[in-house]
Amino acid sequence: MKRIFVNLKRFEVAKSLGGICPDDNPTAWMKSVVKSSMEWELGRIPGVKVAYLLPEALIAPALEALAACPPDARIGVGCQGVYREDVVAGGNFGAFSSNRPAAAAAGLGCGWTMNGHSEERRDKLGVIACYDPGAARDGKLGERAAAAVEGMLNAENKCALSRGLNLLFCVGETAEQKGLGGPSEYEPRVKAVVRSQLKIGLDGAAPFKDKLDIVVGYEPIWAIGPGKTPPGPDYIAFISAFIKETCEELHGFRPDVVYGGGLKEENAGDIASVKTVDGGLVALTKFTQPIGFDVQSLRRIIDAYVK
Repeated sequence: MKRIFVNLKRFEVAKSLGGICPDDNPTAWMKSVVKSSMEWELGRIPGVKVAYLLPEALIAPALEALAACPPDARIGVGCQGVYREDVVAGGNFGAFSSNRPAAAAAGLGCGWTMNGHSEERRDKLGVIACYDPGAARDGKLGERAAAAVEGMLNAENKCALSRGLNLLFCVGETAEQKGLGGPSEYEPRVKAVVRSQLKIGLDGAAPFKDKLDIVVGYEPIWAIGPGKTPPGPDYIAFISAFIKETCEELHGFRPDVVYGGGLKEENAGDIASVKTVDGGLVALTKFTQPIGFDVQSLRRIIDAYVK
């Protein structure tokens, strides 16, 4: 089974407000996305599961639209992360203003959460760096800050799994962590970064593996963004195989691994050729102005991946 995740970032913000949603009514737009997903039969592609990862404001309209679809429509809905603490019966009833506990995500009807996305990691590290700017640089202090971020992500993962949410856990290295040189030079550095992320982040996840899906999304952070050069199939094969082997060594299971460096129609065939990759993470489907997302383009990406 191949997995396609769609991270609709801040699509609840209309273009008239400086955002990316093409409709001034993002709720209506989200419902139209679900309707279009049915028309393009995204939930009926053999061997493929699709899940939309949404900002909180779009979760309810997406689920409402899905409720009107045929019961065999295999489209999932999830959130873009959960807080590192959760509501506890007889304890904290929900004093989490501005944060989304896993109980809230589950209560909304989410089946998935995406934790550890590179933008989330950057935010957490940025908070630490506000206290001590040295935390954002290389060296011992930077390593301690990175470990602190991984510890927070591990708490998020445990909360999500305990609430019955399937997990997409993102890992990946920055340009500074990868460094320069050829494979013999950068591979040990990349392995060390990703191994630490997997070791800390997925600690305690194994007992949930039989009942829930735990997927690892690999993000080559150094290759994401305009003008950046994405890694080739050999690099993706190296790191995806390492992720599977490392999870089996540390946690006793081999997760599905999806490529999170921007799955596009142009690179879908190359990524699909990598046997240790089980799908991809899509954000935008249009990369020329006006940039954006549409279901027809997503269908073309998926078709290019599975052909």
